[in-house]
This record gives sequence, structure tokens and C-alpha cells, in this order.
Amino acid sequence: MRIILCGFGVVGQSFAKLLESRSEDLYARYGLKPKIVGVFDKTGGVTDTSGLDASRLIGTKRKYNSVKKYSKKENNVSGLDMINNLNAEVLIEATASNYKDAEPGMTHIINAMKQGLHVISVNKGPLALAFPSLFELAEYNNIMFRFSGTVGGGTPILDYAKNSLGGEQIISFDGILNGTTNYILTNMANGMSFNDALNDAKKRGYVEADESLDLDGLDAAAKLVILANWIMRMKVTMPDIKRTGIRKVNEEDIKIAASKNCAVKLIASCNKELVVGPKEISVNDPLCVDGTLNAISFTSEHSGTQTVIGRGAGGIETASSILRDLINIRNEITKI
Repeated sequence: MRIILCGFGVVGQSFAKLLESRSEDLYARYGLKPKIVGVFDKTGGVTDTSGLDASRLIGTKRKYNSVKKYSKKENNVSGLDMINNLNAEVLIEATASNYKDAEPGMTHIINAMKQGLHVISVNKGPLALAFPSLFELAEYNNIMFRFSGTVGGGTPILDYAKNSLGGEQIISFDGILNGTTNYILTNMANGMSFNDALNDAKKRGYVEADESLDLDGLDAAAKLVILANWIMRMKVTMPDIKRTGIRKVNEEDIKIAASKNCAVKLIASCNKELVVGPKEISVNDPLCVDGTLNAISFTSEHSGTQTVIGRGAGGIETASSILRDLINIRNEITKI
């Protein structure tokens, strides 16, 4: 299976490393022989139809902060060039999420679908801004579109809701979908000020380069859009979300919640309307997890409420979700 990988940051490198370490196992268990034939990062790209060496790619990226110097021969191509000209079967879209216009990921995904490539995205931007139209485009071009790593990192939240609760009518759901804000609010509950908690999260590398994505609830809202479309069949995008971040949560709010045996959490809710905002919940609620954990509670017609808890985004966790989607695509292809 020939793969184009757009985006070679932490997630892209983790995925390349995972493919290399699992190569024999993937062939033995699934008959899957993936090879990365093109990699694109923000500085340019490199291609090799016989397959790029993962260790060498990662070494080049770490040494030069670019994949362009992988080969002595000038091989500077864009992600779009690769999609249009390489004979690949799958695009993995792992560039940074952009909630203004979703570029360059949106262009990558649309062109890949039109070229007949199956698409795996861990970039939330295109799905947050255009999920309904992208899904229609995938169906029109008869390709598979997978995105399990966009919500929950390596925790299979989307798969659980779609498969394990298959046949059930999910009425509503509530979730802690952003590990960074949960870490900050947990530290505030332990006595830190907002600024100290934020600085601590930054030192640990939890905060996005653009902190507004976390603090203003954009990341959580994007995940809510994806969940609402995929699980509830709602045709919604980011502007449909009522969104409030955590910047105005102060020590007094935390103390008042604690006096009621509650905690303040950034909750994403789908219950008649779509809302992201700080909310008091009981410390005994299964949803009330601490640190960087994510949690989501699904309420269904017959099974009551079920809660899934797991680690949120991380390089290897998200890479494992990409591999899970790749295996799923391989299995679907062999059925045809």
C-alpha cells in the first residue's frame, strides 16, 4: 500500500517509526505491506516510489528541521504535487489544524479524494469546517475517509460509539475532549492560579503553539463537530457551536464548585444544542477525570450512560490511530 504523508511533525514521525517497527507483524497479520512514497512538511517534500526509509527521514528532519535534505538530489515538491502525480493509494493528512480556512489540509484532502486516494486525517481543521461536504465528496468518489485520531488520540472514541453502541440510539453525549484545559483546571483545583497552571502546562509541552486553540475551546469545539456529524448524523460545522473557553475561570469559581463537591471542567455537550464551556460537575461523576485524561459519556435509549476514559492526543497514541485506520481500509479493500 503506497502512502503519501502530509505533515511530518511529532505525529508524522511517530507514524513512520511505528510502520517501520511493525512491518513484519503487519504483513503476517493483515497482509499489509505499507510503504511511504512521499512526505511533505512545511518546508517542502521528498518522494521515492520504491519507498522512503523511516529512520533516515526522521534523522534528516531532526538534523535540518526539514525532509528536503533526505536526498542529495533536489526533490522539492509540494503535498499537492505528490497527490496529483504520485501513484499512491492513501493520503495521510497530518498537517497542523487550522480553524480559519483549514489550509493546506483542506486542499490536500479534496484533491486526494478527486484522484481516488483513500484518506486518513488526524488534522481536525477540514472536518471542523466542512465535514458534511467532505463526507459527500468521499462517497461520490467511492473512497474511504477515516479520521479516528481526530478525537481522543489513541483512545478509540469514534469507533466505540459507532461499533460498540451499534444498533443503539444515542440520545446525547458530554465529554472532556481537551487534555490541556483539563490539566490546567485540575491544577487550579489543587490551588494553583490560572496563570501558574497555564505556565506549568506550557513547560510540559501540553499547550498548542497558538494557545487560543486550547484556552478558547476551539480544539474541543472541533472534536464536538466531528462527533456530532459522525455519531449523531448532524450536518454541522464550527459556526454551529456555542463556545466559551476557560480564560475567565478564576480561583473563586473553583472554590465554590469544591464547596458543593464539584469540579469545574471544560465540557463539550451534544444535547439538543452543541455547546462547549466550563461547567460544574460532581466529583463522583465518571466524567470527572483529572490531569490530561479525556472522557466522554454517551447516553443511549436502552443502555443508559456509558463512559469512555483514556489518554488524549500524543505522538504515538495518535500514530496508533492512523495505523488502526490504515488496517481498516486494507480490510475493506480485500472485501471488495
